[in-house]
Amino acid sequence: MLIIGRAVVRDILDGDDARVVDLVRHAYLLHEQGRTSLPHSVFLRFPQQPRDRIIGLPAYLGADPPVSGIKWISSFPGNLDAGLERASAAILLNSMRTGHPVALVEGSVISARRTAASAALAAGLLTAHRRPDGLALIGCGLINQQVLRFVAGTIAPPLALTLFDTDPRRAEAFAEVARTLLPGTPTTLAGTADEAMAAHRLVSIATTATEPHLDLAACQPGTVLLHLSLRDLLPEGLLTAHNVVDDPDHACREGTSLQLAEQLTDGRNFIHATIGALAGGQARPPVGDVPVVVSPFGLGVLDLVLAEHVRATSERRRLGVRVDDFLTVGDATVASTGSLKEWQ
Repeated sequence: MLIIGRAVVRDILDGDDARVVDLVRHAYLLHEQGRTSLPHSVFLRFPQQPRDRIIGLPAYLGADPPVSGIKWISSFPGNLDAGLERASAAILLNSMRTGHPVALVEGSVISARRTAASAALAAGLLTAHRRPDGLALIGCGLINQQVLRFVAGTIAPPLALTLFDTDPRRAEAFAEVARTLLPGTPTTLAGTADEAMAAHRLVSIATTATEPHLDLAACQPGTVLLHLSLRDLLPEGLLTAHNVVDDPDHACREGTSLQLAEQLTDGRNFIHATIGALAGGQARPPVGDVPVVVSPFGLGVLDLVLAEHVRATSERRRLGVRVDDFLTVGDATVASTGSLKEWQ
């Protein structure tokens, strides 16, 4: 078993955002081609802690070589008040030859970056005909920090930033990070979420909201909204927009705004395209003045494609911690794409 901690994951992924976006795009294309297996995520909830949850995302990606495994990710919003990160995660990779677990990878860095890479990919596809005048970020946490970095690095630095968070201190701290990343870029703190949504034609929403509370009335014509937290937008608003998802079966469940919109209409005709279809050219980006809402549920294959990249790179560089007696079977060191016996 190879155990790969956060420092190694960051060392491998830092400075390689374009590669991360390419890997995410590749996973979406394979999913669109039917070369994945994605059981529904399992949500572990707690009767006395309604805001907290742990989610299991099992997945198989028919890449070359193929990869299988599961991400186990927790979300405890109260951690923020204690100075801790809201989310923590671990990714377990299994050998496709024996089924044995071969690597345990710290998953919160991967999870945040695959989410941001997915958002940047979708934003690039949907704004290619008209680049936005700036970027509004609603929710000033880790996910939107990564979204800002990926959008700036893989599309273009936004001409202006507008930030909103229910905690003004968090918005101020985010603004300092943004000024370091993009010196000279005008940065404004909005007083309300509606003010932020009205500011620019590209908006990223990443909050811990559990119930819809925002409509689209404040948006500029043709605004692209990256609805990453999935439960902020009122379902009635989604029905007035073009909707893009990663997978309808996954996105329309677990109380998401999309599921509520489906319940209102008894169908999914309000979903216009998937990210994979846009990336592969099977669907065209919507144009016009109607808002476009991107609601990616977060497919486990995105985590696996990055985790396998980290695992393979760690193996080549002899990084991570090797535990030889995790399994007692003789070939337990056989990884999904090769052998770790060269470490001996």
